[in-house]
Amino acid sequence: MKRVDVLMEALPYIQQFHGKTIVIKLGGHAMIDPAVLDTVIQDVVLLHYVGLRVVLVHGGGPEITEKMKALGKEPKFVGGLRITDNDTLEVAQMVLVGKIRGNIVSLITKFGAKGVGLAGQDGNLMFAKKTCAKKVFVGDKEEEVDLGHVGDVEEVNPELLIGLLDKGYIPVISPIAIDRKGHSLNVNADTAAGDIAIALGAYKFVNLSDIDGIMNAQRTRTYHRLTTDEAKKLIDDGVIVGGMIPKLEACLKCLDNGVEHAHIVNGNKDHTILLELFTRDGIGTMIKKSADSGL
Repeated sequence: MKRVDVLMEALPYIQQFHGKTIVIKLGGHAMIDPAVLDTVIQDVVLLHYVGLRVVLVHGGGPEITEKMKALGKEPKFVGGLRITDNDTLEVAQMVLVGKIRGNIVSLITKFGAKGVGLAGQDGNLMFAKKTCAKKVFVGDKEEEVDLGHVGDVEEVNPELLIGLLDKGYIPVISPIAIDRKGHSLNVNADTAAGDIAIALGAYKFVNLSDIDGIMNAQRTRTYHRLTTDEAKKLIDDGVIVGGMIPKLEACLKCLDNGVEHAHIVNGNKDHTILLELFTRDGIGTMIKKSADSGL
Protein backbone atom coordinates (compact mmCIF):
# COMPACT_ATOMS: atom_id res chain seq x y z
CA MET A 1 0.00 0.00 0.00
CA LYS A 2 2.92 2.36 0.60
CA ARG A 3 3.93 1.86 -3.02
CA VAL A 4 0.38 2.61 -4.13
CA ASP A 5 0.34 5.75 -1.96
CA VAL A 6 3.52 6.97 -3.68
CA LEU A 7 1.98 6.46 -7.10
CA MET A 8 -1.27 8.17 -6.12
CA GLU A 9 0.63 11.14 -4.67
CA ALA A 10 2.44 11.51 -8.00
CA LEU A 11 -0.73 11.30 -10.12
CA PRO A 12 -1.88 14.96 -9.95
CA TYR A 13 1.64 16.15 -10.74
CA ILE A 14 1.94 13.79 -13.71
CA GLN A 15 -1.42 15.03 -14.97
CA GLN A 16 -0.44 18.68 -14.62
CA PHE A 17 3.01 18.28 -16.17
CA HIS A 18 1.97 16.07 -19.11
CA GLY A 19 2.94 17.72 -22.39
CA LYS A 20 4.83 20.53 -20.64
CA THR A 21 8.45 21.44 -21.38
CA ILE A 22 11.09 21.09 -18.67
CA VAL A 23 14.71 22.23 -18.99
CA ILE A 24 17.21 20.49 -16.69
CA LYS A 25 20.72 21.77 -16.14
CA LEU A 26 23.09 18.91 -15.30
CA GLY A 27 26.12 19.90 -13.26
CA GLY A 28 28.20 19.22 -10.21
CA HIS A 29 29.31 15.75 -9.19
CA ALA A 30 26.96 14.12 -11.69
CA MET A 31 29.36 15.16 -14.44
CA ILE A 32 32.26 13.13 -13.00
CA ASP A 33 30.58 10.21 -11.21
CA PRO A 34 29.20 7.60 -13.66
CA ALA A 35 26.89 6.03 -11.06
CA VAL A 36 25.31 9.39 -10.21
CA LEU A 37 24.85 10.29 -13.87
CA ASP A 38 23.27 6.89 -14.56
CA THR A 39 20.60 7.54 -11.93
CA VAL A 40 19.95 11.08 -13.17
CA ILE A 41 19.45 9.94 -16.76
CA GLN A 42 17.08 7.17 -15.60
CA ASP A 43 14.98 9.91 -13.99
CA VAL A 44 15.13 11.96 -17.18
CA VAL A 45 13.92 9.04 -19.31
CA LEU A 46 11.07 8.39 -16.87
CA LEU A 47 10.02 12.05 -17.15
CA HIS A 48 10.05 11.65 -20.92
CA TYR A 49 7.82 8.57 -20.81
CA VAL A 50 5.25 10.12 -18.47
CA GLY A 51 4.78 12.86 -21.02
CA LEU A 52 7.17 15.71 -20.26
CA ARG A 53 9.19 17.33 -23.04
CA VAL A 54 12.70 17.26 -21.57
CA VAL A 55 15.70 19.35 -22.64
CA LEU A 56 19.09 18.82 -20.98
CA VAL A 57 21.90 21.37 -20.71
CA HIS A 58 25.16 20.18 -19.17
CA GLY A 59 28.22 21.75 -17.60
CA GLY A 60 31.66 20.23 -17.08
CA GLY A 61 34.15 22.69 -15.57
CA PRO A 62 35.98 20.16 -13.35
CA GLU A 63 36.44 17.76 -16.26
CA ILE A 64 37.89 20.55 -18.40
CA THR A 65 40.44 21.28 -15.69
CA GLU A 66 41.33 17.58 -15.34
CA LYS A 67 41.74 17.11 -19.10
CA MET A 68 43.96 20.18 -19.41
CA LYS A 69 46.26 18.86 -16.69
CA ALA A 70 46.31 15.43 -18.35
CA LEU A 71 47.42 17.11 -21.60
CA GLY A 72 50.15 19.03 -19.80
CA LYS A 73 48.32 22.37 -20.02
CA GLU A 74 48.00 24.45 -16.89
CA PRO A 75 44.51 25.94 -16.33
CA LYS A 76 44.62 29.71 -15.89
CA PHE A 77 42.57 31.45 -13.21
CA VAL A 78 42.72 35.11 -12.19
CA GLY A 79 40.77 36.25 -9.15
CA GLY A 80 38.91 32.92 -9.19
CA LEU A 81 37.80 33.31 -12.84
CA ARG A 82 38.88 30.87 -15.54
CA ILE A 83 40.73 32.37 -18.49
CA THR A 84 39.62 30.66 -21.70
CA ASP A 85 42.52 31.07 -24.12
CA ASN A 86 42.79 29.16 -27.41
CA ASP A 87 44.08 25.98 -25.76
CA THR A 88 41.41 26.08 -23.07
CA LEU A 89 38.62 26.58 -25.61
CA GLU A 90 39.90 23.64 -27.65
CA VAL A 91 39.92 21.41 -24.57
CA ALA A 92 36.49 22.71 -23.48
CA GLN A 93 35.00 21.76 -26.83
CA MET A 94 36.70 18.38 -26.68
CA VAL A 95 35.36 17.64 -23.21
CA LEU A 96 31.91 19.23 -23.40
CA VAL A 97 30.92 18.39 -26.97
CA GLY A 98 32.95 15.24 -27.45
CA LYS A 99 33.04 13.37 -24.16
CA ILE A 100 30.34 14.57 -21.77
CA ARG A 101 27.55 15.19 -24.27
CA GLY A 102 28.23 11.97 -26.13
CA ASN A 103 28.12 10.03 -22.86
CA ILE A 104 24.78 11.55 -21.87
CA VAL A 105 23.24 10.77 -25.27
CA SER A 106 24.52 7.17 -24.99
CA LEU A 107 22.93 6.80 -21.54
CA ILE A 108 19.60 8.09 -22.86
CA THR A 109 19.76 5.38 -25.52
CA LYS A 110 20.73 2.78 -22.91
CA PHE A 111 17.62 3.55 -20.87
CA GLY A 112 15.28 3.36 -23.85
CA ALA A 113 14.76 6.89 -25.20
CA LYS A 114 16.19 8.92 -28.09
CA GLY A 115 18.78 11.58 -27.34
CA VAL A 116 20.41 14.02 -29.73
CA GLY A 117 23.43 16.22 -29.03
CA LEU A 118 23.58 19.91 -29.94
CA ALA A 119 25.74 22.98 -29.42
CA GLY A 120 25.23 26.66 -30.18
CA GLN A 121 26.24 26.47 -33.83
CA ASP A 122 23.67 23.78 -34.62
CA GLY A 123 20.72 25.45 -36.33
CA ASN A 124 21.94 28.83 -35.00
CA LEU A 125 20.68 27.60 -31.65
CA MET A 126 22.61 29.96 -29.37
CA PHE A 127 24.35 33.24 -30.18
CA ALA A 128 26.59 34.98 -27.67
CA LYS A 129 28.77 38.05 -27.47
CA LYS A 130 32.21 38.13 -25.93
CA THR A 131 32.12 38.88 -22.22
CA CYS A 132 33.48 42.27 -21.26
CA ALA A 133 36.59 42.46 -19.12
CA LYS A 134 35.85 41.75 -15.46
CA LYS A 135 37.14 43.69 -12.49
CA VAL A 136 38.67 41.32 -9.94
CA PHE A 137 40.98 41.64 -6.98
CA VAL A 138 44.43 40.11 -7.48
CA GLY A 139 45.88 40.28 -4.00
CA ASP A 140 45.01 43.75 -2.75
CA LYS A 141 44.87 45.30 -6.21
CA GLU A 142 41.80 45.55 -8.45
CA GLU A 143 42.49 44.66 -12.07
CA GLU A 144 40.49 44.36 -15.28
CA VAL A 145 40.81 40.83 -16.67
CA ASP A 146 39.97 39.66 -20.19
CA LEU A 147 38.42 36.19 -19.82
CA GLY A 148 39.24 35.22 -23.39
CA HIS A 149 36.79 33.11 -25.40
CA VAL A 150 33.93 33.47 -22.92
CA GLY A 151 30.52 34.74 -23.94
CA ASP A 152 27.22 36.05 -22.62
CA VAL A 153 24.15 34.54 -24.27
CA GLU A 154 22.58 37.06 -26.61
CA GLU A 155 19.91 35.05 -28.45
CA VAL A 156 18.41 31.55 -28.38
CA ASN A 157 16.56 30.24 -31.43
CA PRO A 158 14.34 27.38 -30.21
CA GLU A 159 12.95 26.16 -33.55
CA LEU A 160 15.32 23.20 -33.82
CA LEU A 161 14.63 22.16 -30.23
CA ILE A 162 10.87 22.37 -30.71
CA GLY A 163 11.09 20.20 -33.82
CA LEU A 164 13.16 17.57 -32.01
CA LEU A 165 10.81 17.57 -29.01
CA ASP A 166 7.82 17.18 -31.33
CA LYS A 167 9.47 14.05 -32.78
CA GLY A 168 10.10 12.50 -29.36
CA TYR A 169 13.80 13.30 -28.89
CA ILE A 170 15.56 14.47 -25.74
CA PRO A 171 17.97 17.27 -26.81
CA VAL A 172 21.29 17.42 -24.94
CA ILE A 173 22.98 20.82 -25.25
CA SER A 174 26.63 21.72 -24.63
CA PRO A 175 27.23 25.30 -23.41
CA ILE A 176 29.30 26.35 -26.44
CA ALA A 177 27.71 29.25 -28.33
CA ILE A 178 28.83 31.21 -31.39
CA ASP A 179 29.15 34.92 -32.06
CA ARG A 180 27.83 36.67 -35.16
CA LYS A 181 31.11 35.96 -36.98
CA GLY A 182 30.91 32.24 -36.28
CA HIS A 183 33.54 32.13 -33.50
CA SER A 184 32.96 29.70 -30.63
CA LEU A 185 32.48 31.03 -27.11
CA ASN A 186 32.27 29.13 -23.85
CA VAL A 187 29.17 30.23 -21.90
CA ASN A 188 28.07 29.63 -18.33
CA ALA A 189 25.92 26.49 -18.30
CA ASP A 190 23.53 27.81 -15.63
CA THR A 191 22.88 30.96 -17.65
CA ALA A 192 22.57 29.08 -20.94
CA ALA A 193 20.08 26.62 -19.46
CA GLY A 194 17.95 29.44 -18.07
CA ASP A 195 17.95 31.32 -21.37
CA ILE A 196 16.97 28.15 -23.23
CA ALA A 197 14.10 27.59 -20.77
CA ILE A 198 12.87 31.13 -21.44
CA ALA A 199 13.11 30.75 -25.22
CA LEU A 200 11.12 27.50 -25.09
CA GLY A 201 8.48 28.93 -22.75
CA ALA A 202 9.29 26.05 -20.41
CA TYR A 203 6.95 25.17 -17.58
CA LYS A 204 9.81 24.23 -15.26
CA PHE A 205 13.53 24.87 -14.97
CA VAL A 206 15.52 22.45 -12.79
CA ASN A 207 19.13 23.09 -11.79
CA LEU A 208 21.04 20.08 -10.43
CA SER A 209 23.68 21.13 -7.92
CA ASP A 210 25.93 19.55 -5.28
CA ILE A 211 23.91 20.84 -2.32
CA ASP A 212 20.34 20.25 -1.20
CA GLY A 213 18.94 23.51 -2.57
CA ILE A 214 19.12 27.16 -1.60
CA MET A 215 20.93 27.23 1.74
CA ASN A 216 22.23 29.92 4.06
CA ALA A 217 25.95 30.69 4.09
CA GLN A 218 26.53 28.40 7.07
CA ARG A 219 24.80 25.47 5.28
CA THR A 220 22.56 24.95 8.32
CA ARG A 221 19.23 25.66 6.65
CA THR A 222 17.62 24.73 3.33
CA TYR A 223 14.84 26.95 1.99
CA HIS A 224 12.40 24.46 0.44
CA ARG A 225 9.84 26.96 -0.89
CA LEU A 226 10.54 30.56 -1.92
CA THR A 227 8.84 33.29 -3.89
CA THR A 228 10.94 35.44 -6.20
CA ASP A 229 10.74 38.36 -3.76
CA GLU A 230 11.96 36.17 -0.90
CA ALA A 231 14.81 34.80 -3.01
CA LYS A 232 15.96 38.26 -4.10
CA LYS A 233 15.95 39.43 -0.49
CA LEU A 234 18.20 36.49 0.47
CA ILE A 235 20.75 37.69 -2.10
CA ASP A 236 20.44 41.36 -1.07
CA ASP A 237 20.85 40.45 2.60
CA GLY A 238 23.98 38.40 1.92
CA VAL A 239 22.36 35.17 3.12
CA ILE A 240 23.24 33.44 -0.16
CA VAL A 241 26.85 33.70 -1.29
CA GLY A 242 29.39 32.28 -3.73
CA GLY A 243 28.55 29.91 -6.56
CA MET A 244 24.90 29.62 -5.55
CA ILE A 245 24.23 33.22 -6.61
CA PRO A 246 24.48 32.63 -10.41
CA LYS A 247 22.32 29.51 -10.07
CA LEU A 248 19.64 31.45 -8.20
CA GLU A 249 19.92 34.41 -10.58
CA ALA A 250 19.33 32.06 -13.54
CA CYS A 251 16.20 30.79 -11.77
CA LEU A 252 14.95 34.30 -11.07
CA LYS A 253 15.52 35.38 -14.67
CA CYS A 254 13.44 32.39 -15.82
CA LEU A 255 10.61 33.27 -13.48
CA ASP A 256 10.68 36.92 -14.54
CA ASN A 257 10.33 35.81 -18.17
CA GLY A 258 7.43 33.38 -18.12
CA VAL A 259 8.75 30.11 -16.67
CA GLU A 260 6.28 28.93 -14.02
CA HIS A 261 8.59 27.20 -11.53
CA ALA A 262 12.33 26.90 -10.93
CA HIS A 263 13.98 24.22 -8.80
CA ILE A 264 17.45 23.72 -7.35
CA VAL A 265 18.09 20.15 -6.14
CA ASN A 266 21.00 17.96 -5.12
CA GLY A 267 21.87 15.74 -8.06
CA ASN A 268 24.11 13.50 -5.95
CA LYS A 269 21.23 11.84 -4.13
CA ASP A 270 19.23 9.10 -5.84
CA HIS A 271 16.13 10.13 -7.79
CA THR A 272 15.99 13.68 -6.45
CA ILE A 273 14.40 14.94 -9.67
CA LEU A 274 11.45 12.58 -9.23
CA LEU A 275 11.11 13.32 -5.53
CA GLU A 276 11.19 17.07 -6.16
CA LEU A 277 8.66 17.05 -8.98
CA PHE A 278 6.24 14.28 -8.01
CA THR A 279 5.89 14.55 -4.23
CA ARG A 280 3.99 17.08 -2.16
CA ASP A 281 6.91 18.21 0.00
CA GLY A 282 9.69 17.91 -2.56
CA ILE A 283 13.33 17.53 -1.59
CA GLY A 284 15.13 20.65 -2.83
CA THR A 285 14.17 24.29 -3.30
CA MET A 286 11.25 25.37 -5.47
CA ILE A 287 10.95 29.04 -6.41
CA LYS A 288 7.80 30.52 -7.91
CA LYS A 289 6.53 33.94 -8.85
CA SER A 290 3.94 34.19 -6.12
CA ALA A 291 2.61 32.18 -3.21
CA ASP A 292 -0.42 30.91 -5.09
CA SER A 293 1.01 29.76 -8.44
CA GLY A 294 -0.03 26.12 -8.12
CA LEU A 295 1.83 22.81 -7.83
